[in-house]
Amino acid sequence: MTEEFTSCDLTCSVDSEETLAAVKGRDMDCEQPIFNVLAGGMKQGQQQAVGDAAVTLSTRLSGGAVSPTATTTSDTESGIFSVESELCVEHEAELDWFCGTEQKLICSHCTVVGSCHGHMVTPLATRVTAVRNQLVDACEKMQLQALRIERFIDQTLTAKEQKLQAAAGRIREQVLAQVSAAREALEEEEQRLLEEVQREEERVEQCLLTQRAHWGQALDSLSQTRSRLVHTLTNTPDAQLVTSIQEIAERVEEAEGVGEPRDTDKLNLNQACSDSKLLRGLWATAVLLGPNAYGSACLKFDERTVSPLLSLSDDLCTLTFLQKKSRQSLPYDPARFDCWPNALGSLSMSSGTHTWVVDVGQSGAFKVGICYASLERKGSGNEARLGYNSQSWVLSHYDGDYSFCHAGKKVSLQVVRRPQKIGLLLDWQSQTLIFYDPDSNAVLHSVTQHFSAPLLLACAVTDRSITILH
Repeated sequence: MTEEFTSCDLTCSVDSEETLAAVKGRDMDCEQPIFNVLAGGMKQGQQQAVGDAAVTLSTRLSGGAVSPTATTTSDTESGIFSVESELCVEHEAELDWFCGTEQKLICSHCTVVGSCHGHMVTPLATRVTAVRNQLVDACEKMQLQALRIERFIDQTLTAKEQKLQAAAGRIREQVLAQVSAAREALEEEEQRLLEEVQREEERVEQCLLTQRAHWGQALDSLSQTRSRLVHTLTNTPDAQLVTSIQEIAERVEEAEGVGEPRDTDKLNLNQACSDSKLLRGLWATAVLLGPNAYGSACLKFDERTVSPLLSLSDDLCTLTFLQKKSRQSLPYDPARFDCWPNALGSLSMSSGTHTWVVDVGQSGAFKVGICYASLERKGSGNEARLGYNSQSWVLSHYDGDYSFCHAGKKVSLQVVRRPQKIGLLLDWQSQTLIFYDPDSNAVLHSVTQHFSAPLLLACAVTDRSITILH
């Protein structure tokens, strides 16, 4: 669509502007379809009258003067009114009125004594002028809309394209810079760790060589001493043997001085030589942002382990601490905790990588972690208390303080924002346990431990409830 419409070949009287203004001021029903009035014929004089707005339309849209040619072109010639003038079948009069009720052309007699008596009727010229007025307004709106569209295409979209190219270029540079920095840091960390592993390997090899040389000499010395004693025992006469007691005692003492070989940690590669906060953070982030961050949907609480101090939801995922009056006695089960408010998970973990998330909500006292399946279940001693024995590792929250607990030792944790969820990541291969905040992916605490038996999810709660999320 262009900025200017092509002038329509419609006729108009000389004073078309005054006629159009007068007609637009009348109270008329203009909500009917604008071309229904063209169904019937009209006389030539009316065709000339109702076309008054055509040149106005052309002039208003094009902004030019009315051409003599346009003013002398009739509606019939333009093709808009191609129907010959017709007469009313009933009254044989000219159809110079329009019935708005029945939407048809009628004669003047039909409005008084005919079938359209009492209907909403309008002189045909007035009706057609109103329709033309609607056409003028519609065309003007279309032209304005076309101008807005052209302006949007020429200005807005062009500017957007330029900004897009500039913004995309900046973002590409930013991505490349960030990836380059990360790659450089990883390469440096890789080099450092490989050198550290190499040094540790050389240290252990040197220790092994030293031990091999030392115990090789000790073995030779011991063999020589033993051979001499055996020779003395088999070849020395009795009289001489009893006088050689001192010499024999010295040789026995020399053999005993060799000592016993012992295996020590110095002969093993220190696994901590590969510890890296950078690599651990990247690895944990990759796992935690993956599709399996919430773990297996099969992970639930084992109802056989749930303490009578707690209630377990029907879906086996929510533990709620019970007040004394709400507690009920449960049947005896060797797997059930009878004194501490503990419960264990249903899935055993002894290989691979495992993640799960526990919603702690507004609970003011809870523990979340792991333990061996062999953890004591009965009694009020530390053997069954999470975090107070060598078989459990938990993150504890009590009275606003967060800490990591294991074997009765606590490590205070600095938490910037109170987490609504606690996530756990257990990697069996690297023997690593990580506690993190799933909402911010912030690592709350990490520990590397040699796990020697299958592990279970372990939880305790003494305020409100906690829930395993899937």
